[in-house]
Amino acid sequence: MSNFTNGGLLRDSCAFLAGDKNSFPCDMNMISVASLGLAAGGVSLLFVFYLMKSLQSHPRGNDLMNKISDQIKSGAKSFLKTEYYYLSYFIAGVFAALLILYSLDPPSAGGSRTDGIRYASCFVFGATLSAASGWYGMMVATDANVRTTQAAKEKGLSVALRVAFTGGAVMGFTVVGLGLFGLSLTFFLMTLGNTSMPLEIRMADAADTIAAFGFGASSIALFARVAGGIYTKAADVGADLVGKIEENIPEDDPRNPAVIADNVGDNVGDVAGMGADLFESYVGSIIAAMTLANHDIAKVTLPLWISGAGIFASMAGYFIVKVKDGATQKQLLNALLKGVIVASVLIIGLSALICHFLFLGRSQEGWYIFACIIIGLVAGILIGQITEYFTSYEFWPVQSITAAGITGPATVIIQGLGVGMISTVLPVLVIVATILGCDALASQYGIAMAAVGMLSTLGVTLATDAYGPVADNAGGIAEMAELDPAVREITDALDALGNTTAATGKGFAIGSAVLTSLSLLAAFAESSQVSSTDIRAPIVLSGILIGAMLPFLFAALSMLSVQKAAGAIIIEVRRQFAEIPGLREGTAEPDSDLCVAISTQSSVEEMILPGILAILSPITIGFLIGPSCLTGMLGGSIASGMMLALMMSNAGGAWDNAKKYIEIEGAAGGKGTETHKACVVGDTVGDPFKDTSGPSLNILIKLMSMISLTIATLLEGKEDWEEWYYGLIPLFVMVAGAYIVYHFFWKNIADIAAPIADIADIKNIEGEAEPEVGVEGPAE
Repeated sequence: MSNFTNGGLLRDSCAFLAGDKNSFPCDMNMISVASLGLAAGGVSLLFVFYLMKSLQSHPRGNDLMNKISDQIKSGAKSFLKTEYYYLSYFIAGVFAALLILYSLDPPSAGGSRTDGIRYASCFVFGATLSAASGWYGMMVATDANVRTTQAAKEKGLSVALRVAFTGGAVMGFTVVGLGLFGLSLTFFLMTLGNTSMPLEIRMADAADTIAAFGFGASSIALFARVAGGIYTKAADVGADLVGKIEENIPEDDPRNPAVIADNVGDNVGDVAGMGADLFESYVGSIIAAMTLANHDIAKVTLPLWISGAGIFASMAGYFIVKVKDGATQKQLLNALLKGVIVASVLIIGLSALICHFLFLGRSQEGWYIFACIIIGLVAGILIGQITEYFTSYEFWPVQSITAAGITGPATVIIQGLGVGMISTVLPVLVIVATILGCDALASQYGIAMAAVGMLSTLGVTLATDAYGPVADNAGGIAEMAELDPAVREITDALDALGNTTAATGKGFAIGSAVLTSLSLLAAFAESSQVSSTDIRAPIVLSGILIGAMLPFLFAALSMLSVQKAAGAIIIEVRRQFAEIPGLREGTAEPDSDLCVAISTQSSVEEMILPGILAILSPITIGFLIGPSCLTGMLGGSIASGMMLALMMSNAGGAWDNAKKYIEIEGAAGGKGTETHKACVVGDTVGDPFKDTSGPSLNILIKLMSMISLTIATLLEGKEDWEEWYYGLIPLFVMVAGAYIVYHFFWKNIADIAAPIADIADIKNIEGEAEPEVGVEGPAE
């Protein structure tokens, strides 16, 4: 609840600082505050249409290439439709809960009964835009893949990079366009109504209400990341272990029944999942800064305007990215880095102008905040470069993993784990320096603005990340369409670059998640008026221990889910090779639809339990024990979540490129050697590390922080164990939900009963008797 002793507090405070409450920025109305966000968001969405037109000007290739591309798109659409169908029930349930809860106990200064519909509507709007960003980004990515293949075939490396990067840019600018436009519009709408209250109080209440927008975005991001990660890695692991190791056939070979599912997974996990993840980070950082603005109109406006300026800077960065044919991996990386640096330089200049105008009469404070924005930008670039060093095969860490493969898979895994662990040191030091520096300059608001600065150029940085799955799919299409090996060489070079940019993007996402989560934690502590955060207090320490445990539990559940789903794929691929005459020889076609169905069903089922724990844990702790324990829990989860996410993401990326180092550069004897097979095993272990568990952890810490901020007004002023009985409700739901999920899904050894039962629908064949999958043992 907003704390005002006088309706004119905001403008009086602004006048005290700036000199005249009737001059800019003190005299701004709410449409002025949201104006640049609305304008820049709208321009970003128009730019998306331009990018789509540009993409469509490139040809799609021959009929076989189009057939494969359409299969990938169809599988991706089927998965997202299934996922969103089940999530619609979750959204409806949370909508009803927020509506009832905040209607009965309205937290706004006026105590309006409309608070329920406001919070509930914000939640639905945030969830809808998050899902939409993933959907539209994925749709374009699955169209860009075949155009990239054709460009590599006819035009060479330079044009192929431009096509793939344009496909990724659609994802990037869709995320920032929908995110900034949606959040600006929501904030403006939430200031309407309650006309009996002064505008300043309505603005403060709106800043509290938009936490529900972030809650909706975070919820979709978690489910999209977990389900997409399980899907992509189950298919990838199954395809690689049976195809490469047991059947000794190339990656993306059309004889492999799981290869279509593998390529579908690249899109649902690394495009739709990553898009929803960074959509959440993007809006979450803005929400945290607005909440910590302490009702200062200049500080409320600043994150919206900085993010808007970042969209224009990112557009300029997009046009900078280009290379010459025959470029090395280092030159390709530098081309993408050049686009990011240009955008960063431009946003520094634009941020200086914005800070100058918004902080007239108190320039020192404005320049301190400007310094925090620069620190955030530099921190993001540094984390990206550190991640590149540990995950690119141009450098020693990845090369050392390849060298370890000479003595077998065990040493590959040992070396990769060591590289992953040591890779946490430098990013942590960068984040710590950012936190301490910004806290000294502008307190908690400065830390929040560092996160906004880091994410201000998300349009172009996400483009460099989302480009990777497009290039990966392009290589798969080239292999399955049996194009000239020179085409595959081009797509392999782009794919290796994509592996590095994906790892860099994950490091960037983790860094921004930590800064955003810390800001949300501070906003929660302020809004709930936490009585004690002394680490010596047993309740606070207990919360820290619970929070430190949760990322490990969450990562374990997602890893086990990948193992279960991958086991089902492996059994099915082995069955098809054993039972379909001519499949090994290439004279028969595999049943790819069944592998797609298995991955879809498994991933949707397996996302439920991690989601239940992530959403209900902070609610249970907050109401059962109290806000002090919840504050400790959030702090513990941020600390351990960052370490685990960095280790898993970087180790997985390093294992992946250790394999690519052999396949592309011919290191250690090249493909088909025992060293290569050892590195394939390492890559298989790393797949769920870097694409499922690791990336999901940054969403976990942001989601729990965002949920805590959403319920902060309900916990305001509460002492420990006060009204503890309300906490029994979410605790019961969490325990009952976990039991139900275990009973119906987790205790099943073979996670494929439902897809097998539905095989007649998949094939459109009525009454066909299908073989029972899972009866036969592993192929010898």
